[in-house]
Amino acid sequence: MRELVEYIVKELVDNYDGCSVEVDDENALITVTVTKDEIGKVIGKQGRIAKAIRTIVKSASRNGKKYFVEIKEAQA
Repeated sequence: MRELVEYIVKELVDNYDGCSVEVDDENALITVTVTKDEIGKVIGKQGRIAKAIRTIVKSASRNGKKYFVEIKEAQA
């Protein structure tokens, strides 16, 4: 699941340095941390890209475990 989200985020942002994807299998949570300059590209207008990422992750989930995606801004 991590590889899927990393691929999507890498394709959206111009500079992947400072961005990260962390997966917590215990809580079924994927945390995407993005720099301040790139966060708008990952969220999209009215959150459409973020919603699309969440939809893809939920549909790709296996073993009855539904993952949730959280997008955060990297702290300087």
